[in-house]
Formats: sequence, C-alpha cells, structure tokens
Amino acid sequence: MITRMSPVALVAVSLFLTGCGGGAVAATDHTSAAPAPASPPPASPSSVISAEAAPRQLPGVGPKMLARIPAATEQVVLVTGRGKNSPLSALALYERTDDGWQQTASWAAHNALKGWSDHHMAGDLRSPIGVYSLTDAGGLLKDPGTKLSYDQGSGFVSPGTGFEGEPLAGSFDYVIAINYNRQPGTSPLDWTRPLGSSRGGGIWMHVDHGGPTHGCVSIAEDHMKELLRTLDPARHPVVVMGDAASLSH
Repeated sequence: MITRMSPVALVAVSLFLTGCGGGAVAATDHTSAAPAPASPPPASPSSVISAEAAPRQLPGVGPKMLARIPAATEQVVLVTGRGKNSPLSALALYERTDDGWQQTASWAAHNALKGWSDHHMAGDLRSPIGVYSLTDAGGLLKDPGTKLSYDQGSGFVSPGTGFEGEPLAGSFDYVIAINYNRQPGTSPLDWTRPLGSSRGGGIWMHVDHGGPTHGCVSIAEDHMKELLRTLDPARHPVVVMGDAASLSH
C-alpha cells in the first residue's frame, strides 16, 4: 500500500534532510514552477567582470569565481571561510560602483561545522562553495524593511541546541535563502530540490546562535537586519562563498 504524505509533512521531512533548514517546521505549502538552476551558470566572456571595468576587484576572489558572477550583479555578499575545515568565516558586503567593487560592511560569521565543500551533500555538515543568487527572505519576525520577497510565518523555528550546546531559539527570526538547490522565487521554507534531496538544501543566511551551523552562514541579528534592508533585487545580489583557498581560483 502506498502512503501519501501531506504537503506540510513533505516540507518538514525535506527540511529535516537539509542544512540549516533542518530544524524548521513549515506552516504552509508552496507550489513552484519548473526547477531552475541551483546557481548562476558561468558567464560568457563578454560578461566577465574585467580589471578594466572594475579596477577594485573582490579581494581574494580569483578569475574562475569572478566569471560566475552575472554581469548584471551590483551587490555581492562575500563570505570567506578561515579554512577548508573551519566553521569560522567573515562576511563582507560589496557594492559595484563606477570605480569598481567597494566594501560597505564587514562582519564575523559562522559556517558549517566541518567547513566547506565544492560538492555539498545532505548531512555532510559542510557549506557549499560557489556563487548563488539571493532572491527570497523570511523569518519568524516581521519584515524589517527588505526589498526582497519576505515570508513571515511560524514555520521559522529551530528547536534544541547547537553543536556547542548553545540554544538555537531565534536563529530563524530572520533568514535569507541562498539559492543552492532550491527554486528561486519561493519561500525559504519551500522544499523543492532541483538537484535532488541527496544534494541537500535549506542553505540560508540567518541569525547567529554562537556556534557552527549545519550548512548555513550566520551573522549577528543586527547585521542580519542591516543586510536585509540593504539587498535590492533590482541590483541582482549574489553570495560568493567558500574557504579562502577555494575562492582564490
């Protein structure tokens, strides 16, 4: 006999199998269109940001990673991990100007317990390396004033404690979905996984709880609110994330 799970149950099970979305319980089901690529495809030669077009390059980001940033992108969240196996990183916000990329903010951050992976799998406790668009946000608390699509709901909860015994309550008060293995244009709670559930998902930026994450990137609550207010979909924001050595390629 085939047992059919309800949409809410499917969301909850899917999130349990993912990164930082693992503790969330979805309150609603979201219907999405055909799956889109999990990350922006490599840019064509004409769209690569050249030294002439942007004399102030993103520090520590090499030509291969730069080539993955869409030509239309004018905001970059750069997450640089301390090491391939480290849960510590730094997050910096860059705006593209006539003079190139200019840093406007920089904050301490956490990433996954075991560091980084260029082939993220569900449960590997590593954050995915790459360039991913940022289109959707949400949280348990009301919209702090973001221009991103924002889904407020009771599904943004994270019970229990973290890897260092710290409480996880409040971690999902504010989140930004990183478009790794998800359908852009949907709630961060949406369970659609274009690459399949084995490749993980539910990779977010969220409020820091004082320790490593399952796969997400976390920063202090005030910084999350500032980031939410700054990101503008009209400027096609992306996150460039990984350990320093991987980003330098």
